[in-house]
Amino acid sequence: MEPEFEAFAVARQGALFRYAYLLVGDRGHAEDLLQEALTKTFMRWHRLRDSANAEAYTRRVITNTAFSWFRRKGWSEKPRDDVPPLPHTDDSTTRMWLRAEVRKLPPRQRAVLVLRYFEDLSLAETARTLGCSEGTVKSQGNRALARLRATLGPEQTLIIEEVVL
Repeated sequence: MEPEFEAFAVARQGALFRYAYLLVGDRGHAEDLLQEALTKTFMRWHRLRDSANAEAYTRRVITNTAFSWFRRKGWSEKPRDDVPPLPHTDDSTTRMWLRAEVRKLPPRQRAVLVLRYFEDLSLAETARTLGCSEGTVKSQGNRALARLRATLGPEQTLIIEEVVL
């Protein structure tokens, strides 16, 4: 294994795993997704010039692979009916509830929220990672937030940056 790739993989695996987990919502699937993405990145390592390019490339591979998994006939995410109502005081329950609601979003909307609000990428970086226009990022983000706000109800305030997805 190339030392540069190994250093990249070790240094960034936590952040990349977190991104994969937030996209698929399952630890086992996230591990598989990250392994596949790192394998594909390694196969292209000679074309990447620095770790910044490698991370962007790997995030793109994670995103594209997750989207292809979602399109598979056998892949299904089953929403749970036993999600507790959003309380005003218990922060951990709020986080669990929000995670469940984010998992119900379509894959592209979920990816936009994770990249923009959790990974704190700019509009341009998010568009590059997803391989779409900035306008698409804006519209997908707006739709996702509108859907979450509709679920929360008018009396709740959604501050997604403060809640760990």
